Amino acid sequence: MEGKSPNTIPRHVAIIMDGNNRWASERNLPGVAGHQKGVERAREAVEFAVKKGISTLTIFAFSSENWGRSNEEVNLLMKLLNTALKEQVPNLIKNSVQLHFIGDLSQFDNELLNQMKKSEKLTACDGKEKKLDLVVAASYGGRWDIINAVNRLKDSRKKSISEDDLTSLLSTAKFNDPDLCIRTGKEQRISNFLIWQLAYTELYFPDVLWPDFNDDEFEKALLEFSTRTRRFGDKSNFSL
Repeated sequence: MEGKSPNTIPRHVAIIMDGNNRWASERNLPGVAGHQKGVERAREAVEFAVKKGISTLTIFAFSSENWGRSNEEVNLLMKLLNTALKEQVPNLIKNSVQLHFIGDLSQFDNELLNQMKKSEKLTACDGKEKKLDLVVAASYGGRWDIINAVNRLKDSRKKSISEDDLTSLLSTAKFNDPDLCIRTGKEQRISNFLIWQLAYTELYFPDVLWPDFNDDEFEKALLEFSTRTRRFGDKSNFSL
């Protein structure tokens, strides 16, 4: 199975937003400045995705490993997320963007958890035209996602487990797997993000930190994706 078109737009784009602290450090700014700029870039990425006709955008906002950061930074990130939700929900509603959270949300305090649930409810597009599903991975880890699904499968007592069985119990079950994963921060790894779901995803590693990932950089990523030939393990061209 192959797929290649010079004008192909990925249905689902996943982004690992890395490099906020380094961006701030390079400019002799406090770390909060990098995270604030990162939130701004996330908003722009959502608007760009809507404009380009992308169906699903998943952003890695806070990993399960991020809980190991200093209490000061974790508290800052929680406050930024809470503030961003309050400020951006009206814009999401205006642009017909439906918000979803995935991850071990039980780790968040009640105030933030309630804000997440409220934001999901307010942006629900039931019966209305939806332009984009925005999936925010928070307190998320790919290994956690798989283990969580396996533990749920144990209760089914099936003699044989298929890939579809496990996929149906992942936190992303209602969405197609990502077609394109972008990882900023000048690193080339997926860092425990959507491990199962990225099996056949095209990976793109721009040489920029997340606060510098503007619309032009997003456009470059889509252009690169359009040049890729996706074979999904096809052996038809195999020869010795």
